[in-house]
Amino acid sequence: MMSVALTGDVAAGKSTVAGLWKEAGVPVVSADELARDVAAPGSEGLSAVRSAFGADVILPDGSLDRKAMRGLVFHDPAARARLEAILHPLIEGRRRAWMEAREEEGAPLAVAEIPLLFEVGLEGAHDASVVVTAPPEERLRRMADRGIDGPEAMRIMGAQMDPERKASLADYVLENGGTLDELRSRALELLQVLRRRAARE
Repeated sequence: MMSVALTGDVAAGKSTVAGLWKEAGVPVVSADELARDVAAPGSEGLSAVRSAFGADVILPDGSLDRKAMRGLVFHDPAARARLEAILHPLIEGRRRAWMEAREEEGAPLAVAEIPLLFEVGLEGAHDASVVVTAPPEERLRRMADRGIDGPEAMRIMGAQMDPERKASLADYVLENGGTLDELRSRALELLQVLRRRAARE
């Protein structure tokens, strides 16, 4: 089985690409889905987050207050590093188990969406890497549409690896500065390339 890591900066469109590939019949695991699982109420991950950051990041229903957590970690690099040290090993363990299950099922190709692929050095764990890119002004507009204001959006963008550096490290680059139809066309073209490569390996 060929394993593909899908990454990209915030609001570049990686989750949209993941959804398009999933619709096309490719097994795809979402980083957000894994992060929710490892920090679910009653989980080892949430207990560790509460111990590290206090009850202020827990909602009354016992779930993680993601908005409060996001505000904390994007203002404080040390807090972000603490959170990543807690959750990333748990997320990676789940991701590996998911990939192994797809291989046992006989899937020729499987995709893992990993926002911090290069930042945490996971590119070597996959057969190919794909980065989704978009112009900064377009990403800011998309974040504004999601209710993330300018200063917070700039902080989030500034906390991530330089997009040009990320693109230079990837095996494939998908540009997403245009329409959804344009992205769909590019994403499905690349999927055909990946499927042909998977068939050869």
